[in-house]
Formats: sequence, structure tokens, C-alpha cells
Amino acid sequence: MKWKKKGLIFCPEGKHGWDVTGFMTPHARLMGDVIRLWGGIRDAKGASRIAWIDVAAENPGEVVAVYDEPALDLGAPGCFDDNGVILGDVIEDGGQLRLYYVGFQHVANVKFYAFTGLAVSDDGGRHFRRYSQAPVMDRSDTGRYGRCIHTVLKERDGYRIYYAIIDDWRVIHGVPYPVYDIWYTFSADGTHIPAVDDCRCVTTSPEEYRIGRPKVYPRADGGYEMFYTRDFVTKEYVIGYARSEDGTDWTRLDGDDKAQLLKSAAGWDAEMACYPVQVRYKDRLYLFYNGNGMGASGVGYAEAEDG
Repeated sequence: MKWKKKGLIFCPEGKHGWDVTGFMTPHARLMGDVIRLWGGIRDAKGASRIAWIDVAAENPGEVVAVYDEPALDLGAPGCFDDNGVILGDVIEDGGQLRLYYVGFQHVANVKFYAFTGLAVSDDGGRHFRRYSQAPVMDRSDTGRYGRCIHTVLKERDGYRIYYAIIDDWRVIHGVPYPVYDIWYTFSADGTHIPAVDDCRCVTTSPEEYRIGRPKVYPRADGGYEMFYTRDFVTKEYVIGYARSEDGTDWTRLDGDDKAQLLKSAAGWDAEMACYPVQVRYKDRLYLFYNGNGMGASGVGYAEAEDG
């Protein structure tokens, strides 16, 4: 299976003042004849708020509706999410949508902290309200600087949770970057999440220093598949792919066709292609993703050539 790039969909232009650049770490959900996309949009200071757009399911290049205010704004001053919020995951639960998001806070001695919050929506994700002012996934001995949920799978007996742990910093060309890899845990209700990390499921290779933003999907033939984004010491940001039969033991298959969304020769995704998220519509399979600047250039999509 190969992806055919279809182009850039959306990048904000600062219409509302706070929506200056980017549509980071997109998440997509089919809602009737539209696909709702959520993404993180930065203001002039670099702080991100979560907003949404709707695209036509038959033609995701056609934008049919755009936010006029944030779906989730910055947290209160001094809270864990007062300097930015990004996706996460969005799932349906009990007639509501749950948004698991990563909240950022600037601190004195490292670049930032990043922990996971939860918000809920009764209007299809146009607006979310916080479940708690505190993180639902806070720091641990393992994740001292960040524990960031990116996939929550609701199954019959509870919630499978895939997340990244930030446990160190690496200085590259004079800039500190977070070091992280991918972990798994389980929650009975999706709100009370274990404070101990005991299942590291995808780790970095020697040439990588971080691997994260796991998006996990059940496979039609049983088991699971995972997309993630890899960052090399050489600062090449690319998509990776893994498969698992039980959801905990994973085999990396970064050479698989599903991971081969190559950089374009020019334009919005000429420097990188990252943060993929899948959506199926009828006999079509779409992949929404970010391009240059880790999402600064907006969100675009590709389509599976064979459906």
C-alpha cells in the first residue's frame, strides 16, 4: 500500500490574532459527510491553542467550515497548560467527545514541562471544557519532564493508552531538545491513569534521539498498527511504522510502504512530513499530516492508492 500526496489543506493567516501559524499534531474524526480536523495553532509568542476545521469527506482538500474561536484555550496562569495545548486524541465516550491533550508550561531550569490533560465536549468538538485543572497524566519517576498521551483506544474492558515519556534533554547545535520514546498503559475508566510506567513499547534506534506521537489503530486482520514520528541527531524528521499482535510487544517496520510519505521537491512539505493520522471513509483511506516546521506550514493529506 502506497500513499499519494494530495496537497496542503489549511494554514491559518492570523485572522483572529491568536491564530498566527501552524496546525500542529492534527487529529481527524469522520462526522457524517465531513471530517473534523483538530490542530494546535500558535500565537505570536509561540503558545498553541487547539482549533478545528471541517473538510468534505469526499474531497478533504475542500474546507467547508473553520473555527472562529479556540476549541480549547490556554490554561489558567500557573497551571500545567498555561503556555500551550496540542492534540492528544479525541474519542467518543458516553455521548460526549473526550479530548486528551498535552499541556505545556515554561519553567526556569529546563525548556518546558509537558503533561496530559482531559477536556470534554457536548457539541461535536467545537468547544471543550476542562475535566480538571490538573493533569490526568502527571509526572512520574520515569517521566520527569513529560508524559504525553497521543492515543486512547476504548475497548470492552477499558482503555488502552499510548504515550511518550520525556526523560532527558539533548543539546544539538546549541539548542536543547527533549529526549523521548513510546510507552503503554491501561486504565479502567480513562480518567484514573496509573502513575507508574512499566511498559516501554517502542524505543529509539542509535541514530535517533526521540520517537513519539504514537497513533495506534486496530488492524482488520487482528492486532494493531502504529504510526509515529522519528527525529534523528542529524535533525531529519520522518514518519515511522510498527505492528503488534497484542498491543504491547511491537516490531518496528520503518521501511514499510505505509511509512513512506516522502518529502516533496518543493513547497509546504519539502523539509519534513510528520505527525500522521489515519481516517477511513467508505473505500478510501486518508492520511492527514504536517509538513515543514513540525506543523508551522499547516496540514495536508494523502490518500492510499489502493484504498
